[in-house]
Amino acid sequence: MPAVVIGLLILLWLAVMYAGFVLVFPVLFPAVVAAAGLAAFGLYYLHAVRALTPRERAGPSPVAEPAVSYRTYLLGQAWRDWWTITRTVVPRVYGTARRAIVRLTRLMLGGLWGFFTFPFWLALCAGIAVAAVPAAGFGLALTVLYGAVAAVGLAAWSVCVLALAAVERGFMVYGRILQTCPHPFCYERIALPVYACPGCGARHPRLTPGAAGAFRHVCRCGTRLPTTVPLGRFRLAAYCPHCEGRLPERIGRVRIEPLPFVGGPAAGKTTFMVLGIRALHTRARAAHGRLAFVERRHAEAYAAMAQVFNSGGRPAKTGPELPLATMLDVELPGRVRRILYLFDPAGEHYTGATEVESLRYLDHGEALLFVVDPFALPYVRHALGESELHLVEEAAGTSEEDPADTLQRVLNELRTRPDRGRQKRIGVIVTKLDLLVKTEVGRDVTAGGLRDWLAGVGLGNSVRSLEQVAAEVRFFGSGLSTPQGEVADLLLWASGLASATPPVPPDTAAPDLIEEVPGTSPLRAPWPVRGRDPALVPLGYQVGRWSVLGGLSAAGLALLAAVGAGAALLLDNVQLHFPFFF
Repeated sequence: MPAVVIGLLILLWLAVMYAGFVLVFPVLFPAVVAAAGLAAFGLYYLHAVRALTPRERAGPSPVAEPAVSYRTYLLGQAWRDWWTITRTVVPRVYGTARRAIVRLTRLMLGGLWGFFTFPFWLALCAGIAVAAVPAAGFGLALTVLYGAVAAVGLAAWSVCVLALAAVERGFMVYGRILQTCPHPFCYERIALPVYACPGCGARHPRLTPGAAGAFRHVCRCGTRLPTTVPLGRFRLAAYCPHCEGRLPERIGRVRIEPLPFVGGPAAGKTTFMVLGIRALHTRARAAHGRLAFVERRHAEAYAAMAQVFNSGGRPAKTGPELPLATMLDVELPGRVRRILYLFDPAGEHYTGATEVESLRYLDHGEALLFVVDPFALPYVRHALGESELHLVEEAAGTSEEDPADTLQRVLNELRTRPDRGRQKRIGVIVTKLDLLVKTEVGRDVTAGGLRDWLAGVGLGNSVRSLEQVAAEVRFFGSGLSTPQGEVADLLLWASGLASATPPVPPDTAAPDLIEEVPGTSPLRAPWPVRGRDPALVPLGYQVGRWSVLGGLSAAGLALLAAVGAGAALLLDNVQLHFPFFF
């Protein structure tokens, strides 16, 4: 009897093994592999959605607040997102599979029935274990997907960066854009200013197409900032990277033209500068253009000097400190634009080689204005009679510095430049002309004969030196009665501005009258504060994340389609080999 039972059990076991390995295993094993693989993918996709869809910076894959501006998504945060998903999903998949295998083993092999359930256990556990292969494939596919998105995105980013950099470089070269600092003890040439965010005031030292973005940088406060001048970067507040001094508006879009006034003490530099500003302002208004001071303090100083002139007084002596350039933003019809830096230092800065060396703004310009006090020339001074000398002293005073010595020191300093001090334009301005023509030595002076007159009174070598240094030299006689139009023409020429503007109407007011004071109104609209809330990720980050999630969704649909096709093929094979099941 026991032998019969044992035999029957053996037959039953063989039948179960046959059914399990031949009939059930071929169907159950691939089904478990597919189900486990889909579950792994679902887990991947669930965590990808959790990590990639939040708009807040403090999400499952947090975005740290940058020191200044956010880096491009593809250069940093994309791989942090990938690592967040991977390090979360892999342990979850492994732990879930391990717990499932342990539980199935205990349940199906924990007793004598394990001899009969072994094929089913093997199909289930082997399917779960083998599903690690497609699960690893999903992880690899996610990595490849990130790499593909990064490759495509970085390729487009590189093209944009190079194109924008080339466009800006071409703009700077075509416009001959010069950027220099107007502040004392600096006067450095500037390749790229430091720009301030209009939203939070953060300083951006590298606001160019690059790692932080091609078209826009996103400030830590969320404000989007333009990366090139053609895109509007000139509308931001700019600062010198060397001394942190404020730079004029529109720097980078408009050429800066340094115009140094060179001359000894009491040569008349300040007087001529005031006359020049008046003439340029009058010309700009007549031509329907604009002229504005960059600094309010310069507008106030000009207004104070205007009152002095109107009252018949003399301007106060310039202080001994190094000068901050008087900055004028000039815009005339026909896209004629310049930012003029008018440097009017005390004449004592030209009385010694060391003092001249401190005037570093001489290193950058291509024009200068040599202001000559004719009564400082030894020949003229000795030729004056007592009454003439008294007249000059009462009316204007004279300089004690020989203009030839002043000019020689400046030329020596200019020769230390790489271009040996070459200038495009030099204006020689003989001041106090209205007094000079009242003297015996200067009564025959005419505007066209100033060069010959200067050569005849001992300045011939200086004149010839200037003509060797400059491509063009113009001689100009200046006095309080000099027509504004002539003064404007000289400054327009010296500053490189196009002179094809309507002429200034003939003066009808008193010759020493200073009319309306130019304002300080900006000639450009400020950059608007636009962007996302600082608690949200930048828009570029969200676009990058949604691109990855979209690719992952497409991969999921393709996987489902592949699983469906595989299931249909498996059913066809089962039906073909085991028709009695159907």
